[in-house]
Order: sequence, then structure tokens, then C-alpha cells
Amino acid sequence: MSDSDYPGNAADAPRPLPAPGPGIALWWCPLAADDETVRELTTWLSSEERARAARFGKPVLAQRYTIGRAALRFLLASRLNTSPPAVRIERDARGRPHLSEAPAIDFNVTHTGDAAMFGLIEARGVRIGVDLERASRTVDALGLARRVCTPREREALAALDGHARRLAFLRLWTCKEAMSKATGDALAAPFRQLDVVREPDLALVAGPPPYTPRQWELDAADVPEGFIGTVALWSRDPAGD
Repeated sequence: MSDSDYPGNAADAPRPLPAPGPGIALWWCPLAADDETVRELTTWLSSEERARAARFGKPVLAQRYTIGRAALRFLLASRLNTSPPAVRIERDARGRPHLSEAPAIDFNVTHTGDAAMFGLIEARGVRIGVDLERASRTVDALGLARRVCTPREREALAALDGHARRLAFLRLWTCKEAMSKATGDALAAPFRQLDVVREPDLALVAGPPPYTPRQWELDAADVPEGFIGTVALWSRDPAGD
């Protein structure tokens, strides 16, 4: 499939972002479109996805979900050489989406407000997680750090001024969220034990299994101005799940 196969204006279609490393593909997609485009994208969704969209209490949330899910199907269909409705997105025992028909392909999605980022890697034994935050998000960095950061991370944050501290915390949070999405742990991940450094490069330096540093790669995504995005790659232990 090509961008010309995507409904609506060209600006509505997912667009590629610079790859942070070999084998990684990233895309950016606005979660807004006119009603006609949304109706056409809805036809790409499965019955379960359409039912989920209908359960959102606010129309704008249903619209964002529909656009995001359809865009994901479009990107996967392009990789699988099929049509978006034909893509079979399944969930593993932990609820993490995957493609049973293409086990070498792993993907992940993140969104904030009306923007989404998609990550994909094709490499057996490697999982990808992505996370996105608005750089303008207001957070109590030190307060939240007590709940989700290691002592070393908290000390590093305390040495920064307010604005720099907030941005540094958001970067740390996107790293931890991306890792938790790669494993499928989500909010059950041991965030306070995942020790991440931001300089000279993003890296996990300590953590309990399966967050063993040698199995992880963290990269800052080259996202549009006003956003902070992170990509996490988990090279799973062949002896593990």
C-alpha cells in the first residue's frame, strides 16, 4: 500500500520519522480528520474495535481511537502486503498486541492528545516499546519521582532547576513507560528499580529481570517540536518467554 491509499488529505496519513537505529521504523500520525475520512477509516476496523470505539464517552476520544487503530492497520498492511481490514491483530496472554501470522514483526503504539507515534521492528526475539509525552505537560517532577524513580535519578533531578527538571523527568518517564510497554508489564513494571541515565546517551544501567541492562537499548525519537518521544528495544533471553 502507498500513502495514496490512505483516505483523506495527504496530511492525514501517517508519515515516517527518522529511524533512531537499524531495523527500527517510526511513524507520526495526527489523530484528527474530517467526518468523511473517519467514516471510511472505520470500515478498516474489526467488529471488536468498532465496539470499543462506541464505548468511549466522548466523540473526540472515539474519533482518535478510530484514526489511531486504522493508521496502525494501514502501516501493518503495508508491511504484510495485504489490506488494512485483513490484518489480524491479536493479544498475547498479557494483553499485548501482536501478529501471530508474522512473529518476527513487533510493533507498539503511543499517543497523547491528538498525536500518535507508531514503532515497528522486524527481528526475531526483539520487542519494541514507544512512549510519547507533550513537552509542555505540567508535572510535580520531584513528587512523582519519589514514586517512580531510583535514588540516583531523584538526586540528579533535584540538582536541576524547575524547567530542566520537568523535562528531564518527562524523558525518564517516557523511557520507563516504553520499556514497560515492550515487556507488557505496563503500570505493573518496577519503575522505582529501573535506573536510567540521560547522558551522554539514554541507557538503562540497572534493573531486575527482565530489565537487565545488557538486553535493552533506549533511543530518543526525533519527534515534532513540543513532544518528547522514546523508543525501547528489548532483546529477550532465548530461554525466557
